[in-house]
Amino acid sequence: MESWVVEETQKNERIDKLIVALHEQASRTHVQKWINDGAVTVNGHVVKSNYKVQQGDQIELDEPAPEEIEIKPENIPLTVVYEDSDVIVVNKPRGMVVHPAPGHYTGTLVHALLFHCKDLSGINGEIRPGIVHRIDKDTSGLIMAAKNDHAHEQLSKQLKDKTTGRQYKAIVHGVLSHTKGTIDAPIGRDQKDRQKMAVTHMNSKAAVTHFTLEETFNEYSYVTCELETGRTHQLRVHFNYIEHPIAGDPKYGPKRTLDISGQALHAETLTFVHPRSEEKMAFTAPVPADMQRLLDELRDSH
Repeated sequence: MESWVVEETQKNERIDKLIVALHEQASRTHVQKWINDGAVTVNGHVVKSNYKVQQGDQIELDEPAPEEIEIKPENIPLTVVYEDSDVIVVNKPRGMVVHPAPGHYTGTLVHALLFHCKDLSGINGEIRPGIVHRIDKDTSGLIMAAKNDHAHEQLSKQLKDKTTGRQYKAIVHGVLSHTKGTIDAPIGRDQKDRQKMAVTHMNSKAAVTHFTLEETFNEYSYVTCELETGRTHQLRVHFNYIEHPIAGDPKYGPKRTLDISGQALHAETLTFVHPRSEEKMAFTAPVPADMQRLLDELRDSH
C-alpha cells in the first residue's frame, strides 16, 4: 500500500497523471486500470481517472500483484569477473537489459544468470532474482548478483548504508572547469516526460555524485564518477544538470554527439564486503572497445 498527501503545487492535477509522476515505474495505462479496478482511493473513496485532486487529499494505492511471467534460463554468454556460492560479479555489455520489463521479456541479464548459476536469491521475486542493484541497458560494466537470500540482504544493506564503492568512467560534452567536484541535487520523475528523470525538489530523493576530471579534449572531457547514492539514471541526469551531458546519451544528451551505440558510460570499479567471509572485495573492468576507440580518437585529434 502506497499513500500520498496532495501538496498545494499539485492541486487541480488529474489523479492519473499525478500518480504516474509519483510512482517511479507505473505507466498511465497501468494507473488508469488500477483506478478503474478500484485500487486507488482518495480520502477513502473510489474516484475516476479524470478526478482533479485538491490540496490535502489523501491518495492511497493498493497496487495489485504483477502478473506472473515465466522466466526461462537462456544460454547467453556472460563475462564473469568473480563467482562463489554467495555472489557473482559480471561485466555487463552495453545493450543488455538487467531484468525483464515491458518490451524486454527475453535476453536479459537475469535470463543469462538463471542459465549460468541455477541458484539465485528470491528476495526480489521471479522477475528480478538475485538482482541487488541495476545499471542501465546502454551502460556497460560491473554488476553484482546474490545467489541466496542471506547474501542479498547483506549486499542490499551495504548499498543502503553507502559502504559499497561504485566508480564509473564517462565521456561528457564540453570541457569541465573543475578538476574535482560534487553534484548534490535531488532526483525525481520528470514532470513533463515520465520516461525521464530530472533534478527536482518535487517527489524526489537525495542524489550525490562525486567526479574527478581525468582528461580534456577539444569539446569533451573524460571523468571518473563515484556514486554516493544510486538513483535511476543518476549520472546521466546529474551531468546533464551541470550542462555536461554524457556523450552518446539519446535521452539526456544532444543529438550531435560521438559515434557510439548508447551513452559513453562504464561501471569500471565495484567494491563491497563479502556477505559471508566479510573480506573486502574489489573488482575492475576496463572500458569496452567502442569507448576505448572514442578515447583514442579524441586523443589523436586533440
